[in-house]
Amino acid sequence: MIRDRHRRRRRPVLRALALGGAGVGLVLASMTPAAWADETPSPAPASASAPASASAEPEAGARSAVRREAGRVSCPSVAERLNGLGSAADPAVRRDLALLDRQIAQADRRLAGLGSRATAGQIRAFVLNPLRLQRQAVVGRVADVLRRAGEDVTVLRGVTTCTVAEAGQEPSPSPTATGPAASPSPTGDGGGASPSPSPTATGAGGPSPDDFVDIRRVRPNVNTPAVRRGGSRGTFVSRCGRNEQGHHNSDNVIVAPGVTNGAHHVHDYVGNLDTSGLSTNESLQAAGTTCANGDRSAHYWPVLRLRRGQGSDAGEPGGGLDGNVGRILRPASVTLTLRGNATAKVVAMPAFLRVITGDAKSFTNGTTNANARWTCTGFENRQLTDKYPICPRGSQVVRLLRFQSCWDGRNTDSANHRTHVAFTAADGSCPEGFQAVPALEQRVAYDVPPGPVFALDSFPEQLHKPVTDHGDFINVMPDTLMRQAVACINSGRRCG
Repeated sequence: MIRDRHRRRRRPVLRALALGGAGVGLVLASMTPAAWADETPSPAPASASAPASASAEPEAGARSAVRREAGRVSCPSVAERLNGLGSAADPAVRRDLALLDRQIAQADRRLAGLGSRATAGQIRAFVLNPLRLQRQAVVGRVADVLRRAGEDVTVLRGVTTCTVAEAGQEPSPSPTATGPAASPSPTGDGGGASPSPSPTATGAGGPSPDDFVDIRRVRPNVNTPAVRRGGSRGTFVSRCGRNEQGHHNSDNVIVAPGVTNGAHHVHDYVGNLDTSGLSTNESLQAAGTTCANGDRSAHYWPVLRLRRGQGSDAGEPGGGLDGNVGRILRPASVTLTLRGNATAKVVAMPAFLRVITGDAKSFTNGTTNANARWTCTGFENRQLTDKYPICPRGSQVVRLLRFQSCWDGRNTDSANHRTHVAFTAADGSCPEGFQAVPALEQRVAYDVPPGPVFALDSFPEQLHKPVTDHGDFINVMPDTLMRQAVACINSGRRCG
């Protein structure tokens, strides 16, 4: 148990391909909001804030119930379903209709990128399933608007499932709900039934060979700002093991508190022994720790898997049921380091400060908040963001998760889990109104066979892309220990 309580050608394929059958044409009422909530929320693209205009490409209605060009994605038109409803003029709904259209265009590009030999399984895994998950989130928001206006949300039944059809073929109709009226849940975190198993559980949902590169072909690209007069150059290390306890779950207490399987991928944990979606500040404070110095802070990140064979969680949420397959690799080493600031002395982190680095949905959100750093031992001056490294024999795969180290001086969290903290500028300074706190780096190394044989756990629609790597941290360091760490860093010593 992972939860520790604790070759056919494309034209014949496209001729018949349509997602149907039980578990695919989902009734949105049965979906837990966490199934489509961002683990690391990002600002919407600027274009998403503009209402749909007459010059915009027609929403999905122009793409559905008509004959299409070969190999194009077809979805039920949400705009057509809203005809005659007052909510169709709501600015938020108009923005979401435009977003639905952009999602279809993105899916068309993915489909074209698969090439002419794509199988039905590959098209489902790389195109249709990710698109369905994206549409569920947007349609959920539209349903909220309808519900608040007292309008009929059942008009949205079956609109999240799309198909692929060739020219001259009518797309197969989307499955419709057969039970109670479909009622998309409100957005946000919360409990509820888990989604039906994703077809990506077969392992077809990424990564692709193009996601890997030989580290020896990467040029050195790391620049570190020099510590200035008045800066702080010390380090403080917490030794917390490498998860020998097998502390795993698919929760995320920062983004989805009170929810189990809120992450839809499995996390490795070190430090605090209580960490789960049900943890509270009080339970974290009272818990034991794997750290030798008594640091009860919670550190976690998605597991890395060897994509050979079947993992022990093949039939569980967060594992195989969410498309995460293979054997979980225990880190060969974990190093948790607090560093200083190049331009200033650091101040203590507040208790229960929550910080997320990277974006678990950067494959679909874009790279605004991506902060993945992949490398190999012996090559750590060469780091990758959107590729996995293939390391030479004898070299370990390394993940470097570097956290924001500028704090607003007031809040321990924020609505998007980002704006209360910030990264330093290129010279190491903090933005105006922020003060420097110890800069956390989680360094996680693995013994992995050479070659493209491993992948990160991810949300199903993120296709295990390396750019989605991310880390989470909750500060539960005792006050006396935090003071020691700050004094060590500011005096230029190496401690721990």
